[in-house]
Amino acid sequence: MLEDTSFAIHPGKDQASKAVVYRDIGNLIAEDFSTIYKFTCESGNVAIQFYTSSIVRITMNPQTDPILNQSKSVIVKPETVKVEASSKGEFIILATSQLQLKIRKAPFRVDIFDKLGKELVSETERGMAYRENGEVVAFKKMYDYDHFYGFGEKSGHLDKRDEKFEMWNSDVYAPHNPETNALYESIPYFMTLRNGRAHGVFFDNTFRSKFDMASSEEYYTFSAEGGQLDYYVMAGPEPKSVLEQYTYLTGRIPLPSKWSLGYHQSRYSYESETEVRELAQYFIDKDIPVDVIHLDIHYMNGYRVFTFDKERFPNPEKLISDLREMGIRVVPIVDPGVKKDAEYAIYQEGVNEDLFCKYIEGETYFGEVWPGVSAFPDFTEEKVRNWWGEKHAFYTNIGVEGIWNDMNEPAVFNESKTMDLEVMHRNDGKPTTHRELHNVYGLLMGKATYEGMKQQLDGKRPFLLTRAGYAGVQRYASVWTGDNRSFWEHLQMSLPMVMNLGLSGVAFTGPDVGGFAHDTNAELLTRWTQVGAFTPFFRNHSAIGFRYQEPWQFGEKYEAIMKRYIQMRYEWMPQLYSLFYEASQKGLPVMRPLLMEYPQDEKTYNLNDQFMLGDNVIFAPILQPAITDRAVYLPKGNWVEFSTGEVFEGEKTYLIHAELEDLPIFVKQGTALMQGEWVSNTQKTPRNVNMNIYAGIAGEKYQFTYYDDDGETFAHEEGNYLKLDIEVISTNAKVEVNVVQKQGNFIPEYKEITINGIGLHDGQVLLINGQQRNTIPVVN
Repeated sequence: MLEDTSFAIHPGKDQASKAVVYRDIGNLIAEDFSTIYKFTCESGNVAIQFYTSSIVRITMNPQTDPILNQSKSVIVKPETVKVEASSKGEFIILATSQLQLKIRKAPFRVDIFDKLGKELVSETERGMAYRENGEVVAFKKMYDYDHFYGFGEKSGHLDKRDEKFEMWNSDVYAPHNPETNALYESIPYFMTLRNGRAHGVFFDNTFRSKFDMASSEEYYTFSAEGGQLDYYVMAGPEPKSVLEQYTYLTGRIPLPSKWSLGYHQSRYSYESETEVRELAQYFIDKDIPVDVIHLDIHYMNGYRVFTFDKERFPNPEKLISDLREMGIRVVPIVDPGVKKDAEYAIYQEGVNEDLFCKYIEGETYFGEVWPGVSAFPDFTEEKVRNWWGEKHAFYTNIGVEGIWNDMNEPAVFNESKTMDLEVMHRNDGKPTTHRELHNVYGLLMGKATYEGMKQQLDGKRPFLLTRAGYAGVQRYASVWTGDNRSFWEHLQMSLPMVMNLGLSGVAFTGPDVGGFAHDTNAELLTRWTQVGAFTPFFRNHSAIGFRYQEPWQFGEKYEAIMKRYIQMRYEWMPQLYSLFYEASQKGLPVMRPLLMEYPQDEKTYNLNDQFMLGDNVIFAPILQPAITDRAVYLPKGNWVEFSTGEVFEGEKTYLIHAELEDLPIFVKQGTALMQGEWVSNTQKTPRNVNMNIYAGIAGEKYQFTYYDDDGETFAHEEGNYLKLDIEVISTNAKVEVNVVQKQGNFIPEYKEITINGIGLHDGQVLLINGQQRNTIPVVN
């Protein structure tokens, strides 16, 4: 295509975009106050709802009354919130204990402030508007000191100021670079950090939408091709508070199984049962930890979902059982496309029970994907979701506990890369087009899969991995960042990508370690494995036609390093699992940008090549070839290098040396780190758990929660868990470790937690619950 060549910038082409004319909502005509505050304007209708005292929803519909009951993401109803409403001349004031809305009547404008009167989200001379083609848009003021984060799965740097984004779930095999706009996930949400204080905006519109943080220095916009303006403002004021508020609306991750947090090995594809068995045995013989082997599309019979190729995989149930005895689970891929085949039972059911996507005239939509011409289940209909979920008994009956959803944007092999936009979804009795519901197709497929498996697994926690999703995807699935490539630039890009996904409510996420496409190399794979060992989702995956990249493929030198870091993943599991528990309770990310913990420190605002696990550990990996020294910025506090014990003063930048086998890790003084042990593939539960206390001296006070349970079932919901709320206080004379509260009735394999004082100073004593001892009993 000419547009893919230099012709795109031919000097004769009109490069300037024509002026877009929007119709303003106009002046206020009438108002109706009840639990919902309704406003009728000259060119549209507005509803304002307070979901909590810190969260307000504003909806503008240019055609009808605002529609308030069709969100695919928001899972809560508004609380009863005390609101003081008053009218002062040309303004109406709506105030809660945390928010104040100042509404101008002519023209109608809504400015939102926090309880201190600090401006959060306010409108310019233009406010809410629309075009005759159905597009809706909001104009919001922007300041020089605003920084933007989130937006889900986007390439580029951490701070998204001066960027434009499109939300349209897209199958992008190549390229992935900072210019790549729409990827697989659409999460139309962002967080603004302004002078150390944070607030959030969630634009809940499933049409193709856009965020423009670049075209003006004075304002930003968010818009959608259709529907209504429907956005939520979250008051913060800390980044953590914004995440808690956003995930209160859209849900939090269910506590994942421990095995899903382990190391995953994948390839497109391991093409036979023999190859899978040999792969598993390699891991066992080499004593390299692995919890999951993924099966890509070649396990199927002609790429038909819910089938196995009987020649390549003659006895999948025995394969899954044998690998399970080795401590390894099998996760097969499941795509939405159902092959058009009159003799294929799944297709027969879909046709006979009217389950596939159709045009308004009644014809089934067909598109070509891996199996060839295929039909697509209409996941917007509850009947279809139930059917699809029930079909997963095919897998769960033979021992499968996890599923991998791919191609669920949905991807189609045509020029548009997706389904015809005129396809009419039934949408649980409110039919509408694929143009409106494209972005939620993957989310609803995930809902069908997760809920179906949960019913079938007899109390075990399902694992679901998805490529596509929308806001709220975290309720059902973990997310990997799609078809990346084996380039150093993609390793570099993966850090801000995963951090921004975490800031968008998706705590369980990570890239394909080593890169999916292109040929990796020994140094890149080693450095990437070091990073992957501490990203929330840890999977090595590579594509057909490219180099195999299992840990042993490049010789003993590199294998030994990668083996060590994969084992470290399991040694850190008590810390990771406690952080995932926090994510399930509060929505906070496991892997965090430093700005989340240090929002007052401007040096953290666009720090792309460092990250934190939780609130007290900083990782500074090597992200370039042939580099063994790098700059590391450490924020306020004193920091202890994990492997050497060297102490570094905060608010300074250091040149840190790191040979190929080294990953710089820094633990904050005055805090604690939970550690376990690597035993074997068949015995992944640690028999011993340590609490390492990094002694401070300056009166540091640190509180954290250690959490454990069986790691596999939902018994924790009935009280079968161990939860210790712990406080650490460091002074010159002593370090006190106090168990403030113990909850739950889970009895772990270990009977006590061993306490280690790291870096105790001369004369400094370690006290456990007021006594000089080195253990905390966990069994009464």
